[in-house]
Amino acid sequence: MTVNGVPVTRSEFEYSYNKNNGEGVIDKKTVEEYAELFVNYKLKVAAALDEHLDTLSSFKDEFAMYRDQQVRPTIVTDAEILDEARKAYNRAKESIGAKGLIRPAHIFFRLSTKATQHEQELVRQRADSVYRALQAGADFAALAAKVSQDPRSAAREGNLGWMQPGQTFVEFEEAAYALQPGQFSRPVLTPEGYHIILVKERKQLEPFEELKDMIVRSFEQQGLRDAIADMKVQQRIEQSGGTLTGQQVMQARADSLAAVDPEMKYLIQEYHDGLLLYEISNREVWERAEKDETGLRAWFDAHKKDYAWQEPHYKGIAYHVKTKADVKAVKRSIKKVPFEQWAEVLRTTFNADSVIRIRVEKGIFKAGDNGTIDRLVFKLKQTTFDAENADYPIEAVYGKKQKKYPDDYTDVRGQVVADYQQMLELEWVKSLRQRYPVQINQEILKTVNRH
Repeated sequence: MTVNGVPVTRSEFEYSYNKNNGEGVIDKKTVEEYAELFVNYKLKVAAALDEHLDTLSSFKDEFAMYRDQQVRPTIVTDAEILDEARKAYNRAKESIGAKGLIRPAHIFFRLSTKATQHEQELVRQRADSVYRALQAGADFAALAAKVSQDPRSAAREGNLGWMQPGQTFVEFEEAAYALQPGQFSRPVLTPEGYHIILVKERKQLEPFEELKDMIVRSFEQQGLRDAIADMKVQQRIEQSGGTLTGQQVMQARADSLAAVDPEMKYLIQEYHDGLLLYEISNREVWERAEKDETGLRAWFDAHKKDYAWQEPHYKGIAYHVKTKADVKAVKRSIKKVPFEQWAEVLRTTFNADSVIRIRVEKGIFKAGDNGTIDRLVFKLKQTTFDAENADYPIEAVYGKKQKKYPDDYTDVRGQVVADYQQMLELEWVKSLRQRYPVQINQEILKTVNRH
């Protein structure tokens, strides 16, 4: 098809049709039905472009953000990530060396750097007593959980996880690497305090092939792919001598992908057009209807029969007070006040301070919505008193019973706005159809998904 002189290929239409009529879609359309909806969509985009909405900075920023989300991961290949993983592995292997990895646990006794000689001696004696208990056969895990002053490892029976050379205090490391699995040390003093160390396991670093998936996952979690992509974009800018911007580099990448990947091309185009569609629809229909109080009132008055109640409604308040005097006081306070202001008047008049004089529910009610209104307005007998209002035993209502129609469009504003929006939408599409030329190649349309 051609919409306002802009050609639409069969592949673009098929992408959109298949995406919106796949498994799980309840209201599936025929190709012919969808073609009409698709034309309306393209007409709105044409109107947005005519109004230069694509030049708005808000549009440009949001579109660039989405485009970059799709394009950025393609700048860095899996091979490059794997190469970085191998480099990291080799650095770790060199750092670990022949000493390998150990999995220690410890029982820790904190010692302040400002501790007096007496305090230092007390901590040392405590560490020695636990060490002697271990020598006598006490359970290391149980003691770690009970007396260690390292809360995180104590919760794991003293376990610290796998460690490599250079990860902790020299004193701790030397003592730990001198142990064999199952052996524990005497109390070891480090700048933090005393440690009794138990080595659970020892091993050499596994081959790269066994660890590469874990390393790659770690890189992804750390955002390394994005960091490399940023670096490559910056390199491209520098290679251009500063004639290219980051946005131009990303757009060029998007264009090159679109040239070889139709799915990517249409995905980016869909978001571009979708942003324009949202902005123009908001202006012409959604926000316009929400703000057009005069138009909403006129629509309601002209279509009042469409909003007839299926059953009587009550527009007002159901309230509970402690004294009969307040029943009349409530009615006097809102008698000449517009309905939408009742809640604020009641709050400031009766519940302004810490003493709550009234409990109230305001709205438009039908039978079954509110027990008080059911009893006093609709005269229903099988209703129960709300225990929540037991301290406010006097119940009353104030308002008006609407037998057939709402009094005002504001009583059914949500429904009126929706109907008014639908009318604006229809009129808008009709005007767009008259404004912009549309041609559909019916012969090619028949071959959609059949070629």
